Amino acid sequence: MAARRALKAVLVDLNGTLHIEDAAVPGAQEALKRLRATSVVVKFVTNTTKESKQDLMERLKKLEFDISEDEIFTSLTAARNLVEQKQVRPMLLVDDRALPDFKGIQTSDPNAVVIGLAPEHFHYQILNQAFRLLLDGAPLIAIHKARYYKRKDGLALGPGPFVTALEFATDTKATVVGKPAQTFFLEALRGTGCEPEEAVMIGDGNTEQQMKKKLIQLLT
Repeated sequence: MAARRALKAVLVDLNGTLHIEDAAVPGAQEALKRLRATSVVVKFVTNTTKESKQDLMERLKKLEFDISEDEIFTSLTAARNLVEQKQVRPMLLVDDRALPDFKGIQTSDPNAVVIGLAPEHFHYQILNQAFRLLLDGAPLIAIHKARYYKRKDGLALGPGPFVTALEFATDTKATVVGKPAQTFFLEALRGTGCEPEEAVMIGDGNTEQQMKKKLIQLLT
């Protein structure tokens, strides 16, 4: 049996794990301090498409999380990277607050569709415009396909159902760039010097108690 490789990196999800909207998860700051006291590399990953990276940083600062911008990798960054790689002009179906992360990207006369969480834009006219672009051969890039996400007032529909509707209507398959796509985690680990088998992920699929239990296991 191959020896288990030492843990060198921890990827920590943000919304739903460290915080829910403008409220920190109880005990999250202290758990993060304990994790940072170890020798592992800590990176933060998020599928949020509701706000730019700068807005996210301001939110985390207000919640007194000691996190630097270069420690965060977002699905918006992954989407921008793919848009630049493919050299396409996207129709951006994202929240207006996320648009700064696409600054400089040409969007006139779109020939691709990028879709994230955009409640204000998920209506028939806009979705039909995306539908017609896809019928004309435009690629569909999904920032992620989460079925739902956590808000202070409970669960809410994520972008997944809308991505799936466009896939079904156009008989096409979206390229997913956010969690849980393998490429997302590989990009997040880039520059850490760690191999995937030397890293673990802590995400919001866990309850608060499960999160604390995982951190305690890592720290003892």
